[in-house]
Amino acid sequence: MSLFRINLGARCLLAGLLLGGAPPWAPARAEGFLGLFGDDSTPPAPRPGALTYEVEIRASEDALADDLKDVSNSWRLKQQPVEDGDSLARRVAADLPRMIDALWAEGFYDARVEAEVEGRRIDLGGVGVETAAAAANRAMGLQVARVIFAVTPGPRYVIGEVHLFDARTGAPLDDPALRAGLKLDSGDPARASAVRALQTRVVDLLREDGRALAKVEKAEAIVRHDSQRVDIEVRVVPGPKAGFGAVTVKHDGGIDPAVIRSFIYVEEGDPFSPERIKAMRRSIGQIEAIGTTRVLESEHLDANGDLPMTVETNERKAHAVGLAAQYSTVDGPSVRGDWTFRNLFGDGERLRLTGIVGATPDNGGDRSVKSVLDPQRLVGRFNAAFIKPALNGSRFDYLADFTLAREVTKSYSAEYGDTTQALRYRFNEALSVQGGIEVERGRSSDPFGKTNYLLVGVIGAVHYDTTDSLLDPRSGVRVLASGGAYPTFLGSSLNFYQGKAQVSSYYALDDDKDYVLAGRVALGASGGARVLDVPDNRRFFAGGGGSVRGFAYRSLSPMAAVPGQGDVAMGGASLFEASVEGRIKITDDIGLVPFVDAGAAFADSLPDFQSDMRFAGGLGLRYYTGFGPIRLDVATPINRRKGDPAFAVYLGIGQAF
Repeated sequence: MSLFRINLGARCLLAGLLLGGAPPWAPARAEGFLGLFGDDSTPPAPRPGALTYEVEIRASEDALADDLKDVSNSWRLKQQPVEDGDSLARRVAADLPRMIDALWAEGFYDARVEAEVEGRRIDLGGVGVETAAAAANRAMGLQVARVIFAVTPGPRYVIGEVHLFDARTGAPLDDPALRAGLKLDSGDPARASAVRALQTRVVDLLREDGRALAKVEKAEAIVRHDSQRVDIEVRVVPGPKAGFGAVTVKHDGGIDPAVIRSFIYVEEGDPFSPERIKAMRRSIGQIEAIGTTRVLESEHLDANGDLPMTVETNERKAHAVGLAAQYSTVDGPSVRGDWTFRNLFGDGERLRLTGIVGATPDNGGDRSVKSVLDPQRLVGRFNAAFIKPALNGSRFDYLADFTLAREVTKSYSAEYGDTTQALRYRFNEALSVQGGIEVERGRSSDPFGKTNYLLVGVIGAVHYDTTDSLLDPRSGVRVLASGGAYPTFLGSSLNFYQGKAQVSSYYALDDDKDYVLAGRVALGASGGARVLDVPDNRRFFAGGGGSVRGFAYRSLSPMAAVPGQGDVAMGGASLFEASVEGRIKITDDIGLVPFVDAGAAFADSLPDFQSDMRFAGGLGLRYYTGFGPIRLDVATPINRRKGDPAFAVYLGIGQAF
């Protein structure tokens, strides 16, 4: 039997399985990318006193040739002439073990690489360097020297048996759940990356089982040449199951650590979980004054068998300015500006001022600059939002909000001012509730008449969010339900109540979350007053970029006849919307999103589905950036009405929901 062992912890150059193919000094290639770096396929012309050369790597697969180019100095430096033939021959000879390592890393343990310089062979170990150097010297200044690497990879070895042992007792670890989670099976290609991932996965699985101090003590790859397979032996120190110990907060700044601690929902004795640590970081990140968060785990358990932790945070810059723009062919353009003051009074407070200016499209199709700047079509919103987190170190937050707005749609115009004061209580990382008071005064105008109104009432909301990202969620559920009651005995000009709820869910179809199925359902209901007595901006409409794409903003609702104007959208007392998207990542930066939207508003207080449901479909393009995806959606109505656009284009930041 032909075999040898590789200690996966050793620092061994020849063990390409361990080094992952490319050594640390190998640079990434940018070979003529989009022409930005020039074309390096043509070698420099011969010139006196220097030796220019060209390189050819002959491999059975282009992917293998690319891997070898990554580790070859001869290839990387081929645009730089060498001093003489000896320098070239030694450079080529030094590439041979690196190439063998790269092939081993891909599972080719019988691989051979042969090199030639000007027809003279160089063997692994440097045999033939002098002869090749002499041949190359004869080409100096006269012609381009030719270097050839001929690769015979041989068969790709596969994973054989995978054995896990307890390093303390030597006993096998045969936990079925542990083995099922390894994601490395017999017959898989014996790539170095898969073997390295196996070690990481073993530790991750044990930590998910509450073994906070789990570690790999030793790992070996046993290469069996007779059967062309690689057996893996991993010796693990599982460690005992543990809970969370004391959490110490250290903040580099003026925020009271008690404020930060209130966003940490882990208590002493809770079962240890890596997911809870991730959730802890996300939760602390809700304090906008906090910059980076580091969670340092102790190397030892405390007397109770729990794991103490230290949370280190620092502060972000006090001020931030943001600017964003979006455009839709049916909803018009808009520009948004934000100014944020973080840590306003020294305990994590945040004040954000937001201004939005836009223009609603002309119903006649006029897209001229003069039409866009028509004062009658201008819309805008100014908002001031203040948060004081963790009142007296508790889980209560104080929220204050003030808004001035002007809305103009195809159906109505409205101007109003609104203010809310609320307290929010956070149960844990995912769930919070809030309640408060709201006062809104405004006026609205539509073909049915004008309304001047005052709303004074109590409001409440529930927020539940287990998603993994705010702008680009790929797993989890997000629920937002809110409502308000505005009775006349509190000073309102009409008795009115309204509730809204939206549930969105995200399910990744693969481990890398490159394929995500996303769905959304929204409901709205209201009552207490006739629809036409309710201010237009408080009635339900569907349509637009965050609703049913392809239809104009707030254009879908029950219709009513107006003399001289025909049927006009009057708004509804209830609402139903639904969306389904397939989010497909094509590359790390580019994604496609086919989608279908549906929605309608209804005259009754609860959706009765007597109004015609409207459907739209389309395709989106996503460009993924560090702060979130840039979104371009093209949608077309499926059951289009007379006057509806044939299609609509939306451009913005973040996913549609």
